[in-house]
Amino acid sequence: MRDTQLDPRLAQTKFLTSAPTLAQCPPECGPEIGFCGRSNAGKSSALNTLTGQKRLARVSKTPGRTQLINFFEVPHTGGFLVDLPGYGFAKVPEAMKKQWQQHLGEFLAERRTLTGLVLLMDVRRPMTALDEQMLSFADHRDMHTLLLLTKSDKLSRNQAAKARLTVQKRRPQSLVLNFSSLDKAGITEASAWITHHLDGKK
Repeated sequence: MRDTQLDPRLAQTKFLTSAPTLAQCPPECGPEIGFCGRSNAGKSSALNTLTGQKRLARVSKTPGRTQLINFFEVPHTGGFLVDLPGYGFAKVPEAMKKQWQQHLGEFLAERRTLTGLVLLMDVRRPMTALDEQMLSFADHRDMHTLLLLTKSDKLSRNQAAKARLTVQKRRPQSLVLNFSSLDKAGITEASAWITHHLDGKK
């Protein structure tokens, strides 16, 4: 187990509201960091780990559990974390899946206070075509990007390091971290990145 250090403000993160569409999202009033990734990439687990809270975000082994745009307020930063619907494989009807993707695309394209994106990818299957598309959205909006290679405990330390290096070479403009909610890899660095950008720093 690694020594980790979380910004104490993240530990005070609290659920604000959920919205099914961009039009029903709360007013734009501070910097927002979006959490996105393929269904079952570990977004909810990452949110819980980074805030030191076991039940802030609902965790499920069923892909596609996050169906709404979920907002969490981070006190004393003026900012918010936003849990976005997963993309790709999900055990839901095709029509519903397409509806999610439409709402997700509108949020990414039009939400002016969305200034950063945390993209979560399974370390064993990173940088899929859908991940690349998500990063293109972020680049078009000139967003800061953090790439978390989740479930890094599933690989040896050497294998995980090689996977991270490969992704970093493909994505030099982003911070790329191996991340594990189980053994706490990458948590200190990810926490610092998030609070840095919630504070509105470049």
